Amino acid sequence: MKKMISIVMAAGFILAACATNPNDPNRHTKQNAAAGAALGALAGAVIGYQSDHSGGALRGALIGGAAGGALGAGTGVYMDKQEAEFNRQLAEEQRTHQIEVERLKNENLKITMNSEVSFAYNSAQLTPAFHNTLDKVADILNRYPRSSIRIIGHTDSRGSVEYNQRLSEQRAQAVKYYLVDRGVDSRRIMTEGRGESQPRATNATEAGRQLNRRVEMLIIPDKNIQ
Repeated sequence: MKKMISIVMAAGFILAACATNPNDPNRHTKQNAAAGAALGALAGAVIGYQSDHSGGALRGALIGGAAGGALGAGTGVYMDKQEAEFNRQLAEEQRTHQIEVERLKNENLKITMNSEVSFAYNSAQLTPAFHNTLDKVADILNRYPRSSIRIIGHTDSRGSVEYNQRLSEQRAQAVKYYLVDRGVDSRRIMTEGRGESQPRATNATEAGRQLNRRVEMLIIPDKNIQ
């Protein structure tokens, strides 16, 4: 039992060490590997202890830690590369505030598209000027197929709740249809509209309303990337 406690404490120390330098470009990979190793070690220790009260916990921890670390690092490397591609290909769009690229703590990538440049006013029709940007997005998604994509439409609060809900759904679907036309597997893509229910800023000012009119794309890695 003392060995079990020691292994659990060691796993906790590994997780605490996951807070690496925020300026490290490989920090997500390192964090994932460390977290995976810690959780794998803990799971392996429990299984090993149940089957063999002597050295089983330690052997299980070593095996589980190796497997968990490899799995976590695999996902981190895959998403690190994809994030770097988006940042490189969409550098100009980010500079002009047309698009934001964000890495979330759960390893998902979030791409936020400003509706002011992506859609005609009060419409779900994509603007021709935005096609080149979506072509870049589609190209990267096609080269990194081990993920699912959730596209979410948002509006400001002007107009009725029903109208805004419908418009947000139509805009999300318009982005999906464009990506599918550029070769992205439709089975990877889900869409939803949230209307005016999740504003980023106040709807009392035009600047705030502009931030609220957006389409977000979540890129979610598969669970078995190694």
